[in-house]
Amino acid sequence: MVLNEFTPWVELYRPKKLEDIVGQKEVVSKLAEYAKSLNMPHLMFAGPAGTGKTTAAIALARCLYGDDYRHNILELNASDARGIDVVRGQIKDFARSAPMSGAPFKIIFLDEADALTPEAQQALRRTMEMYSSSTRFILSCNWSGKIIEPIQSRCAVFRFKPLTKEEVKGAVNKIAKSESLEITEKAIDSLIDVSEGDMRKAINILQSLSLTSKNIDENAVYSFVSVAKPMDIGRMVDYAFAGRFMDARNLLFELLINQGINGSDIIMAIHKDIINRKSLTIQQKVKLVDRIGEFDFRMVEGADERIQLEALLAYLSATAFEEPKQ
Repeated sequence: MVLNEFTPWVELYRPKKLEDIVGQKEVVSKLAEYAKSLNMPHLMFAGPAGTGKTTAAIALARCLYGDDYRHNILELNASDARGIDVVRGQIKDFARSAPMSGAPFKIIFLDEADALTPEAQQALRRTMEMYSSSTRFILSCNWSGKIIEPIQSRCAVFRFKPLTKEEVKGAVNKIAKSESLEITEKAIDSLIDVSEGDMRKAINILQSLSLTSKNIDENAVYSFVSVAKPMDIGRMVDYAFAGRFMDARNLLFELLINQGINGSDIIMAIHKDIINRKSLTIQQKVKLVDRIGEFDFRMVEGADERIQLEALLAYLSATAFEEPKQ
C-alpha cells in the first residue's frame, strides 16, 4: 500500500488492531480483555519512545468504538498543552460531556503526560475522580517517575519494553517488501543498531533513505544518521589498546572532522564497543567504563570534546591491555 512519498510510514503502517501490535504480548492481552468487557480503569503506559504506546491507545479505542472511534476519544500531546488551563478547560469540557453512540465511556488520551506541570497534574487527579463514570484517561509517558503518586495510584500501569532485534527486523522487512525496497542484511542490522528498540525511529530512517534510493546498504544508514560505524570505532580502540596512539588519534580526527560525528556519539560508541568486547575481562571492563564515565562527565560540563576524547585514547594506550587471543 503506497499513497505518496510524503505520507509518514509510521502512520501508514501503524497497526489498527491490538493483536497486530509488535512485541508487547502481555500488555496487548490485558487490553484485549478490557475491550471485550467494555470496561477498564484509568491506564498509564510507560516506557521508551517508539515501543507502541500511542498505537496501543488508538487500537484499544478502535476495539471499543469501531471505525467512528474519533467521536469518543480526545488526543492531546501534553508537551504542547502542559499547563493547568488545558486541564481546567479543554480536558474538563470533554470529560463532562456524555459519550456518543451509546458507548459506555469516552477516552482522554494524554501523550507525553510526564511533561505536565505539577499544578496541571494536581488539577488532573481531581478531574479523573469527578468524571470517572463517563470518562477514562490513558496517560502515556517515557518516565513514570515524573507523574505524581496520586495519579499513578488511580491508574493501572503498563510497562512497555524496547523491541527486540527480531521484532524490528520483521517490521522493517515487511515495510521494505511493501515499498519495493532492496535492503541488505547488514543495512537492516545497522538500522536495528541505531534505532535501539525504537520502531518509530527505524521506520522514519527507512522512509527517509527510500526517498533517495530504492537500494539501501549499511553505508547509507550510518551516513544518514551521522553516527560512527562500529567497525571504525572498533579499529580505533584496537589501535589504542595496541599502544598506537597516533593511529587512534588520526582515526578520531577522521570521525570528528571529515565525517562530522558528534563527540558524545563517539564516546557512547566507545562505551558500547568496550562492553561488547569478549576479549576483555569483567575487571577490565569495569575499570574502563568507570573512566569513560569520567570523560563523558567532563564533556557534559563543557570541556573540549576533542581533547577529552584524545585523553581517553591516551588512557587506553597507556593501559595497553594484553587482550587474550581468541
